[in-house]
Amino acid sequence: MSIATAAYAPSPPPPSWAYQIRAAAAQGHFRDAVSLFLQMRASAAPRSSVPASLPAALKSCAALGLGALGASLHGLAIRSGAFADRFTANALLNFYCKLPDSYVHPSGVTTVCGTGSPTTLESVRKVFDEMLERDVVSWNTLVLGCAEEGRHQEALGLVRKMWRDGFRPDTFTLSSVLPIFAECADVKRGMEVHGFAIRNGFDKDVFVGSSLIDMYANCTRMDYSVKVFDNLPVPDPILWNSMLAGCAQNGSVEEALGIFRRMLQAGVRPVPVTFSSLIPACGNLASLRFGKQLHAYVIQGGFQDNLFISSSLIDMYCKCGEISIARRIFDRMPSPDIVSWTAMIMGYALHGPAREALVMFERMELGNVKPNHITFLAVLTACSHAGLVDKGRKYFNSISDHYGIVPTLEHCAALADILGRAGELDEAYNFISKMQIKPTASVWSTLLRACRVHKNTSLAEEVAKKIMKLEPRCIGSHVVLSNVYSASGRWNEAARLRKSMRNKGMKKDPACSWIEVKNKLHVFVAHDRSHPWYDRIVDALNVFSEKMAHQGYVPNTEDVFQDIEEEQKRYVLCGHSEKLAIVFGIISTPPGTAIRVMKNLRVCIDCHTVTKYISKLVERKIVVRDANRFHHFKDGNCSCGDFW
Repeated sequence: MSIATAAYAPSPPPPSWAYQIRAAAAQGHFRDAVSLFLQMRASAAPRSSVPASLPAALKSCAALGLGALGASLHGLAIRSGAFADRFTANALLNFYCKLPDSYVHPSGVTTVCGTGSPTTLESVRKVFDEMLERDVVSWNTLVLGCAEEGRHQEALGLVRKMWRDGFRPDTFTLSSVLPIFAECADVKRGMEVHGFAIRNGFDKDVFVGSSLIDMYANCTRMDYSVKVFDNLPVPDPILWNSMLAGCAQNGSVEEALGIFRRMLQAGVRPVPVTFSSLIPACGNLASLRFGKQLHAYVIQGGFQDNLFISSSLIDMYCKCGEISIARRIFDRMPSPDIVSWTAMIMGYALHGPAREALVMFERMELGNVKPNHITFLAVLTACSHAGLVDKGRKYFNSISDHYGIVPTLEHCAALADILGRAGELDEAYNFISKMQIKPTASVWSTLLRACRVHKNTSLAEEVAKKIMKLEPRCIGSHVVLSNVYSASGRWNEAARLRKSMRNKGMKKDPACSWIEVKNKLHVFVAHDRSHPWYDRIVDALNVFSEKMAHQGYVPNTEDVFQDIEEEQKRYVLCGHSEKLAIVFGIISTPPGTAIRVMKNLRVCIDCHTVTKYISKLVERKIVVRDANRFHHFKDGNCSCGDFW
C-alpha cells in the first residue's frame, strides 16, 4: 500500500458504549461506568446498547450505593425487555442483596425504603421468581441472601431445590451454607458438606477451605481445621488468618503462635487483621509471654502505628497486668480513638489507682472524644473500685443527661455495685427495684455480694429469693447466702442450704489459682497435695508465717465459713490456692522476679493481708488477678487500697 493510500485509510471504529461501560466496571472504575451509561442514554445510541450494558451499570450502582439509580435501571430493564436476559436479572439480584433499601415494582414505580416496601430478601425473591431463565449464579445469590439474613432452613431448602432442578452446587454455594453450620455448631451436617466438597473436587478451593476451617473451629474441632488447612495446596493469607482466628477463638494461643511462625516462614506477610484475633486472645488468657512475642512481631512488621493494633495491645497489656506498658503505648499514640481511651480507662479501673481512670476520662472529654457506653462502664467500674459514690451517681446521670446515651443493664448493675460496696444497701435495693429495665439475676447478685461483705443477713435473704426466682439453679446465689448464714453464726440454715444444693445436683466451682513458671502453667487448688513441690511450698509458707507474726500479723478467719475451731480455721487459711501459687512462684524463680498469679474467685481478706506482708519480706512485686480486679502488691501495700 502506498503512503498516499495509507493516509486516507479509514480509522478503526471507536469502542461501543457497551464495551466501554463493561470495561470500566470490570476494572473497578464504577463512577466512570455510571457516567458512561448516563451519557449513552442521553445520546442517540442504538437500543441494543441497553441490554448489553445494564449488568455492568447495575454492578456499578451496587458498588457505589446508588440505590435510586439502580432501582430506576430495574424499571428500564423491564420496559426494554432486558430483564429476560439472565445476566441482567442476576445483576439485579446482586444489586438488591447489597442495597435492600430500594425496590421497583413490575409497573416501573420505584419505592425507596418506604412504608410497605419489601424487606431485603423479599426484593431479591421477587426478582428471582420473575426471572425467565436462571442459572447457578441466580440460585447462589438467593441462597447467600437467606444465609446472611439468618434464614438458615430456607437457605438449606433452596440448596436442595436447586439440586432437584438440575443445578449442581458449586464452591460459592458451599461457601454460603458452611457458615450456617458454623453458627449453629452443627459439626455433623458440616461434615456432610465437607464430604460433598471432597467427592466433587471442591475441597482444594480457597474459599471452601476457609469456610471449612471456620466451621470446624466454631464447632471446637480444631483438629479437623488443621487437617483441612494442611490438605490445601498453597494456603493464601485468607487461609492463614482463618487458622489463626480459629486457634485464638478456641484458646489455643501457643498453637496459634506456632502457625503464625509457619506463616512467616512461608513468606506470607501479616496484615492488621492477622493480629486482630491473636492479641485479644493473649489478653483474655492473660498470656503475657505470648503477648510480648506478638508485640515484637508488630514492631518488626512496622504495624506499631496502626490504631487498631495499638488499641489491642493496650487492652492486652492491661489484661495481663502490665498497666505501665499499656500506658507507654497509649502515650506514644498521636491521636488515640475512643477504643484506646476506653481500654486505658478500664485498665486503671481494674488495676488502680482508680482515680487515674477518672483523670483519663476528663482528659478524653477535653480532647473532644465522645465517650460511648463501654467508656461509661469503665468509669463506673473505677468509681466502684475506689468507693466514689457521689462521683458514681454523677457519671451515671450524665450518661443520659449530657450524652444522650440510654443506660444499659450493665450501667445499672455498675451503679448498684458502687452503692453496695460503699454500704448503701437500702439505696442499692431501691435503685434496682425501680430500674426501668427489668433487673436480671446478675444485677441482684451484685447486691447479694454486698450484703455478705456488710453482714446484712435479712436483706441478703430477700435478695437471694429474687435471684432464685429468676434463676432457680444459680449456684452463686446459693453459695453466697450460705456464706452469709455462716458468717452470722446461723450454721443450721447454712447446712440446710448446702444440703439443698447437693440434692439438686448443684456443685460450686472449687477455688483455684494458677501461675506460669518457665513456660509451664502450674494450677493449685486449696490444700491440694498433688503438686510435686507441695512440701517445699508448705515449708516456705511456715517460714513466712513466723516472720509475719514477728511483724504483727494475726490471721483473719472471717472468710472461713465452716463451723470449726479457730485453730482449724487458721489451718484452712494456710491451704488457700493463691498462697500456694504465690509461694511456689517465689521459691521457683530468681530473686527480684515479679510474681503473677490468677485466681478464679475473689481474694479473701487474709490472703490479701498475707500477700502484702510477703511482698515486703521478699522485696518483690506480686500481681494477683482475682474475679474482681488486679491487685499489685509491693513493699507491703496494694494498689486497691484495701478496698475490693
